[in-house]
Amino acid sequence: MRILIIEDNRDILTNMLEYLSMKGYIVDCAMDGLSGLHLAATKRFDLIVLDLMLPVVDGFEICQRLREDGKNLVPIIMLTARDTLDDRLRGFACGTDDYLVKPFALSELTARIEAVLRRSQGAVKRVLEIGDLRYDLDALEVSRAGSLLKLTPACYKLLEELMRRSPAVVSREKLEELLWQDDPPVGDVLRSHIHQLRHVIDKPFPVRLLHTVHGMGFRLINEPL
Repeated sequence: MRILIIEDNRDILTNMLEYLSMKGYIVDCAMDGLSGLHLAATKRFDLIVLDLMLPVVDGFEICQRLREDGKNLVPIIMLTARDTLDDRLRGFACGTDDYLVKPFALSELTARIEAVLRRSQGAVKRVLEIGDLRYDLDALEVSRAGSLLKLTPACYKLLEELMRRSPAVVSREKLEELLWQDDPPVGDVLRSHIHQLRHVIDKPFPVRLLHTVHGMGFRLINEPL
């Protein structure tokens, strides 16, 4: 998941960047409204964390411009130190999806991000794509270059997590927890599942997507490493 943070307070921006990156999000940043608006309009993001009081162009105007004519429906969480009802109503009228008042806990920001993403993904067909690899989460269909692929239940789970986190590295511990919670089996069973997944999604195709990052974990990325 790729998130854009538009925030002019360097300390707050740094804290959010480090925390969300640790949680596995890919984070881009801007420290003024004009730069943030340019990024939001020219790149694809899954969510925007938008400060209200920004230099050059404020958060209200950014939100309104992105929502004009329904061209950009990316979910937006607006941040502000102004907690008046009028400000909140104006923010929702401009098209923000949620509102978080400063100061806030980073854990609450993460919870709100996850909630907004769940709502936004439920409103549209849920499809993950990396290069020519496509996973329709509703139909439970995986295809690459137009060819349907058959996976084991464990590989479906691994693939979804790797695609959602792409291009970030997902640790072995995270993947083991995904499959077995707090009771992993004896031996390196994860390695066997990764081998099966790689055999299906990569072996018949010229470009390798699933990469092992030694000592760290695994990643799906449509770039040569």
